[in-house]
Amino acid sequence: MPNIKLPDGKSLNFEKKVTGLQVAEKISKSLLKQALVISVDGNLKDLSYEIDNDCSVKIYTAKDKEGLEVIRHDTAHIMAMAVQELYPGTQVTIGPVIENGFYYDFARKQPFTEDDLKKIEKRMSEIIDKDVKVRREVWERKKAISHFKKIGEKYKAEIIENIPLNEELSVYYHGDTWHDLCRGPHLLSSGKVGKAFKLTKVAGAYWRGDSNNEMLQRIYGTSWSSQRELDDYLKRIEEAEKRDHRKLGREMDLFHFREESPGSVFWHEKGWALFQKLVDYMRSKQDEAGYKEINTPEILDRSLWEKSGHWEKFGANMYTSITPDEKIFAIKPMNCPGCVQVFNQGLKSYRDLPLKMSEFGKVHRYEPSGALHGLLRVRAFTQDDAHIFCTEDQIIEECLSVTNLILNIYKDLGFENIILKYSDRPDVRVGDDNVWDKSEAALLKAVTASKLKYTINKGEGAFYGPKIEFVLRDAIGRDWQCGTLQVDLNLPGRLGASYIDKDGSKKVPVMLHRALFGSLERFIGILIEHYAGKLPFWISPIQVMIIPVSDEFDDYAKKINKKIKSAGINCDVDLKNHNLNYKIREHSLSKVPILLICGKKEVDSNSVTIRQLGSKKQENMELKNFLKSFSALSKAPLN
Repeated sequence: MPNIKLPDGKSLNFEKKVTGLQVAEKISKSLLKQALVISVDGNLKDLSYEIDNDCSVKIYTAKDKEGLEVIRHDTAHIMAMAVQELYPGTQVTIGPVIENGFYYDFARKQPFTEDDLKKIEKRMSEIIDKDVKVRREVWERKKAISHFKKIGEKYKAEIIENIPLNEELSVYYHGDTWHDLCRGPHLLSSGKVGKAFKLTKVAGAYWRGDSNNEMLQRIYGTSWSSQRELDDYLKRIEEAEKRDHRKLGREMDLFHFREESPGSVFWHEKGWALFQKLVDYMRSKQDEAGYKEINTPEILDRSLWEKSGHWEKFGANMYTSITPDEKIFAIKPMNCPGCVQVFNQGLKSYRDLPLKMSEFGKVHRYEPSGALHGLLRVRAFTQDDAHIFCTEDQIIEECLSVTNLILNIYKDLGFENIILKYSDRPDVRVGDDNVWDKSEAALLKAVTASKLKYTINKGEGAFYGPKIEFVLRDAIGRDWQCGTLQVDLNLPGRLGASYIDKDGSKKVPVMLHRALFGSLERFIGILIEHYAGKLPFWISPIQVMIIPVSDEFDDYAKKINKKIKSAGINCDVDLKNHNLNYKIREHSLSKVPILLICGKKEVDSNSVTIRQLGSKKQENMELKNFLKSFSALSKAPLN
């Protein structure tokens, strides 16, 4: 007689074992229609799962994240089913749910085409219309391996051979014949999936992600609980493609990449100007907040990375070299150990704390070639790092100070929709629990003081301390994790950092790791996509482009160029032998905020004709008035 506890605290009693579907029916008829999946004591199960013990149960619908993920998982299976019906001999491998959708990897000699995707979608709709039933079976390991080998599914057999011996093997049937190895859970029938799905693209993918293995074909798709949500998503994807920073980076002449140095940015003049503007802006903010800027070597001996613990955890992703005297050096993947070495120079007193050290440090981390993505995923990038050495009693104040600084900077750059993620102590950790208590209280106080939405990731902190992640929401609703604040109770001690306290005793300082953008390269990519290339006037690499109507007015263009530059505005003049309309199109494509047209009228009146990006209207203004208006706008925002 199971007693089932519901999320609202109420309990339901049943005389005999009961399915999740029956529990939903007992609660309400409307919930019965909407129910997709259940959790039993926190574990997701099919609605057909039989409950025979006392437990806690929660029922999920399409409105819940868990319900939507099951819809996507079933859509992936239906896609694989459709593929194998249409293209016999195709092998299925893995088909997980991912953010906003799903994919499945297929082994097939002939490439899938766009026309194939349309055929697959049509067959998927037919399978959904048939509302085929779904059932789960538990198979014995040898039987499963033998079965999948027999039907030519060698990849499935290999997957099973690598599953731990103590793990249950479940196979899901969709209809009478099509089946796949899967942990589940799944919906009760294909009709529950609905028609709000779309297959989006085909890409190559190595089996098990190893470039030494054979290449498979990966079909991506997206699936939603309603057609409106699907349409909204597809519009966002279309808009995201227009905003792709790689495309805009070419049009704006900011940067490029080359195979000779994969994952490393070749900055062009305009791109480097944008990079330096952000550095200068942040440097002024940090100077104001009391940070001291340092710089540490990019190459350090292996022994330091072993002491810090990075060699053990990140060694596989570090670039290393052996010198003629057989010493092993590594290019730094992070700046922290070098910063501690600067702190360790000279005796430090409690009076010196908090000591805030910032560094625009270039770091290198190996990323697989397939993971590289423009500025957003690189192998060489610049971290806007800072490390704050403080006492335990100073943790709260410093965490609040860092949080306010980060939020202020994001606001200046046009990001006001920010979510915080707070992660507390994991089961395996270092440090005294009393210090953990203080660290967690400090970070949580900083989070709540921000008055922003936040989530708590229970037990997801680093082994050396709790952390906050700052997540920006951009103009088209995408979330980007950028800034971080971490309390470190481990590294200072490992690297011998200490200070003399009031009582003369030697103490180990607490170390706060802080990044505002995280990676400048990645943040610039996010910034370009957020603004669709139309950057705020004050950070635009070229703020004003002067275009003479003909070479007759080149001298006037050169003269006003000098005056505009002397007013602190980034300005250039286009003297190329092209017609006016061509130049306007070229610089509009480059996203120059202001075009100044000058001809006879402008020369006679000592004026300029202004054309702003995105507008076809033109305005004539005396040069002195232009300088007065736009020189102020060209400066970084003031506090």
